[in-house]
Amino acid sequence: MIELQTPISEQAAAALQVGDTVEISGYILCGRDAVLPKLLQMIEEGSADQLGIDLRGQVIFHTAVSPAGVGPTSSNKLEIESSIEPLSRAGIKLHLGKGQLHRETIEALDRYNAVYAVIPPVTALLGSKTTEQRVLAFPELGMEALHLIKVERYPAIIGAAHGRSIYDK
Repeated sequence: MIELQTPISEQAAAALQVGDTVEISGYILCGRDAVLPKLLQMIEEGSADQLGIDLRGQVIFHTAVSPAGVGPTSSNKLEIESSIEPLSRAGIKLHLGKGQLHRETIEALDRYNAVYAVIPPVTALLGSKTTEQRVLAFPELGMEALHLIKVERYPAIIGAAHGRSIYDK
């Protein structure tokens, strides 16, 4: 088990390999299809610094945050998967979700020394490992707003790294 602390360094991201099991601790971003296009717009406009965090080295979890907890959504939804390359270019090092990514996305991860990890859909387990949460932006989206949560030992498996995927045959 590889223990990762956020923010994730370039060296730590470069060392991750497909199939590695990791536990992530620290603050991570949470967003899915409703908020990711808004976040990308902030990056394009140069206003992402208004969030009050540095995107470099961050982790983004493809999820909504609800009273029931958090659980991964499918990362290969158009609005989510299309955000992976520009978010990686902006400094995101680890994308958490579920599902198979397209080859082009896996190659984009490699270009920006970023990785994708699949996380088991076990809401109760993840809820017990989430110690803080707050809305960072777009509160009008409710549970699909951009959240920042603090986690302790979140389990995941590296699903795509360095041009390879666990889904490759």
